[in-house]
Amino acid sequence: MMDPTTDNAGPTPDPRSSRASLEALRTEIGKAVVGQDPTVTGLVVALLCRGHVLLEGVPGVAKTLLVRALAASLELDTKRVQFTPDLMPSDITGSLVYDTHTSRFSFQPGPAFTNLLLADEINRTPPKTQSSLLEAMEERQITVDGAPRPLPDPFMVIATQNPVEYEGTYPLPEAQLDRFLLKLNVPLPTRQDEIDVLTRHASGFNPRDLASAGLRPVATAADLETARAAVAKTSISPEVTAYVVDICRATRESPSLTLGVSPRGATALLSTARAWAWLTGRDYVTPDDVKALALPTLRHRVQLRPEAEMEGVTTDSVINAILTHVPVPR
Repeated sequence: MMDPTTDNAGPTPDPRSSRASLEALRTEIGKAVVGQDPTVTGLVVALLCRGHVLLEGVPGVAKTLLVRALAASLELDTKRVQFTPDLMPSDITGSLVYDTHTSRFSFQPGPAFTNLLLADEINRTPPKTQSSLLEAMEERQITVDGAPRPLPDPFMVIATQNPVEYEGTYPLPEAQLDRFLLKLNVPLPTRQDEIDVLTRHASGFNPRDLASAGLRPVATAADLETARAAVAKTSISPEVTAYVVDICRATRESPSLTLGVSPRGATALLSTARAWAWLTGRDYVTPDDVKALALPTLRHRVQLRPEAEMEGVTTDSVINAILTHVPVPR
């Protein structure tokens, strides 16, 4: 729990009010985005775990709008970078600029120095620029000319990407993928959801003007910090911890995979399960919490064998099969 007050900070929220504020994000984002509740839930889980999120979906399924709506619902500083083939690493991190008046170099921070960074279409830029975010995502700092510069707290990267089968994309390397806590697939809307989207647009909804849609901040940095402290106190039994390990070890033994989940991935699954348990109102983790977060936490940390991929096997189907066969603790 944080200190009760700081200058101009107001009283610290209690965990129950913080949970209510984070749950209100779903309703608020729903004013702009229709039918993406699982994705919104994943974003909230990642916020609680100090993690980063990769959103993947075909063009036009409101990935960018979803992140902009999240930013509008949070009282946090936000910046957006459109990733393009000619984007340079310094365009994200910042660089030293020579000042003719002082005859000195001064550091000009890039857009990465924010609370919520939207890396739009991250796989449209070459690997050199993609990797410029590695230190920021892992160490929460950026080093320029040998000097480390800390990033704001909280700091979160939400990257969007088109499926790698589309032209003009650069698949993210394994080291970059592993820095993302969750990979959330953004599906095409159902028929009814698509009707609702068109009805909103016909009624004058403007996705470029979220204020006119009535979006307002419903959660603050203080809410987030209080919630994170509560999540850290969520208990997990030795049996459930062993269940997480057994799931991850089973991926390393799967004949369909060339790369299984690392211990870092097991730690990530433990963290996301705790956050989900707390969001649902419990102070302990169940095997169902682990199952609920297994796919988004693990799907980008494994690699299919080429022959399995040719047979139509997917990472999700492999993980689902493992969840079916690994014994569940009672």
